[in-house]
Amino acid sequence: MMGFNGRGVWAIYRFELARFGRTVWTSLITPAITTSLYFIVFGAAIGSRMTEIGGVPYGAFIVPGLMLLSMLTESISNASFGIYMPKWSGTIYELLSAPLSPFETVIAYVGAAATKSVIIALVILATAHLFIDINIVHPVWMIALLLLFAVTFCLFGFVIGIWAKSFEQLQVIPLLIVTPLTFLGGVFYSIDMLPGIWRTVTLFNPVVYLISGFRWSFYGTGDVAIEYSLAMVGGFFALCLLAVWVIFRTGYKLKA
Repeated sequence: MMGFNGRGVWAIYRFELARFGRTVWTSLITPAITTSLYFIVFGAAIGSRMTEIGGVPYGAFIVPGLMLLSMLTESISNASFGIYMPKWSGTIYELLSAPLSPFETVIAYVGAAATKSVIIALVILATAHLFIDINIVHPVWMIALLLLFAVTFCLFGFVIGIWAKSFEQLQVIPLLIVTPLTFLGGVFYSIDMLPGIWRTVTLFNPVVYLISGFRWSFYGTGDVAIEYSLAMVGGFFALCLLAVWVIFRTGYKLKA
């Protein structure tokens, strides 16, 4: 029985991180600048009028949402681009013929993309700490949720990379679906501040549960119970795993 091909996984993982390393300063400076602008604009415009939400200073309140706003987009983009490039260049056939199982291939690509996303999220956290003191109530849960969200949405990005037929299609879902849902998911406000009907409508936005759960790990409070947040991300994680399994089982858009 063939064992785990750690060398092959490490080779792909290192190659993907090397691509990240060639643009490391741009990749790290951009979220730092963006986070600073959010604090300058929203902190000055809104924070001066709304000092606290649920007992949490407004500047600290938006930090978990800002981290997820960038991390979800980066996770999808990194993972989708990573697997789309072999398809675009034709090297996907070499990858499929290599002594790597589908499980090992997914670990390599998703692991590299998740590593980049987590690094960017931590850069945003460090940048935010320059503007406001942040005391994390459940640090272990925060790290666990950060990793879970990164891996889940990197799996989602991996599926998009297989599905996409062009570079334009790689951007459709992150730009037109994920980013708007994140902005409307309570990044800059609590859904408890919304009128009854709009609060009910907002609860159909799955990103609300992610932001709420992540905010709970910081401050011990959220818009929805942490159990619902874990159930939501767990269900989506399972769906992404199922989609990846079907792709390799059927060869969908891999073996044209």
